[in-house]
Amino acid sequence: MTTLKPRRPSAPLLPLPAPTRPPPPPLAHALSLPRPAMASHLRLHLAAAPPPPLHRLHPRRLPRPPAPPPGPSRTAARAPPPLPLPRLIRPVRAVGGGVEREPKEGDGAGGPGLVGEDSAAFRLGDQSLASWAYFAVILAVVLVALNVLWIDPTTGVGTRFLDAVASVSDSHEVVMLLLTIIFAVVHSGMATLRESSEKIIGERAYRVLFAGISLPLAVTTIVYFINHRYDGIQLWQVQGITGIHELVWLSSFISFFFLYPSTFNLLEVAAVDKPKLHMWETGIMRITRHPQMVGQVIWCLAHTIWIGNSVAVAASIGLIGHHLFGAWNGDRRLASRYGEAFEVLKKRTSIVPFAAIIDGRQKLPENYYKEFFRLPYVAITALTLGAYFAHPLMQASSYQLPW
Repeated sequence: MTTLKPRRPSAPLLPLPAPTRPPPPPLAHALSLPRPAMASHLRLHLAAAPPPPLHRLHPRRLPRPPAPPPGPSRTAARAPPPLPLPRLIRPVRAVGGGVEREPKEGDGAGGPGLVGEDSAAFRLGDQSLASWAYFAVILAVVLVALNVLWIDPTTGVGTRFLDAVASVSDSHEVVMLLLTIIFAVVHSGMATLRESSEKIIGERAYRVLFAGISLPLAVTTIVYFINHRYDGIQLWQVQGITGIHELVWLSSFISFFFLYPSTFNLLEVAAVDKPKLHMWETGIMRITRHPQMVGQVIWCLAHTIWIGNSVAVAASIGLIGHHLFGAWNGDRRLASRYGEAFEVLKKRTSIVPFAAIIDGRQKLPENYYKEFFRLPYVAITALTLGAYFAHPLMQASSYQLPW
């Protein structure tokens, strides 16, 4: 039986100093240790805090950035950021479905950046063969319908319409003036109602309605003028004077170059493309903001001088009055649609031909003549010459109608 010896009282515990962590051994020394000792040293090495960053240990050994070269400071050499273009400068679009291009800095009056559109610009690559085929079909249908429903005395109502107007007076001058006024009221009135009406029935439907009413009235007015142009009181006779025929011919020829550029948009006229209210700026618009009015005045004056009777005077009064109102109404509609952009265009264009160019408000570009070397103006040249030589055919066709 063992005897338990009493335990000797232990000495009081003294605080021991904090153990210091030895530096990690070199890799060769760690590999030479036994496996348990090697694992212990590796654990101590992995648990050690990461070394301080290099820039804290050796702050003065980092290379300094090179000093800037002598010369103007960077702030002075840096160009100021370009100012944004005004929002009123609109993309340039070609007539007939051309591609838009965004304006660039420095664009302005007479330059590529226009508040209006580039008139009479026709690019063959932008055209669709299917659209022009559709236009040809629509044109044929319109001509057939116009003949059957209006021109033909047996089936159309044009003769009855003209008889109703002629019943007001036996005077050819009065009838001529009434026909012009009726056409002007319908044409300008429907143009005034265009914006509000298009919101109700759409652009294409309103264009069909507009053309369906205006075209028969225009045909009646033209045919009546051809048939009765020499029935009035003769006021003067200058047809035998040398040079008058050439002056009248040249004036009439020039007047067709003042057609409003929207006339060239045949696909929009026929509603193949969606009709738009365009604001043109190049080409003939640099000469006058209302070329259709100017061209009509030139044509009326030339034919009135040549014919020299009261019927020609009545027709000219009606047509010129209609186009003067159209100029005012056109500016009003463009201002309502385009706002500030139209005010800019209005300041650098004029109604009186060449007025803005003479007083310096319109700056013509160096290649201004190229704005007329375009397909629409080539077509106008051919059609105007053709219409002159076709005058006998046109007159014979008009004489066949009892209008």
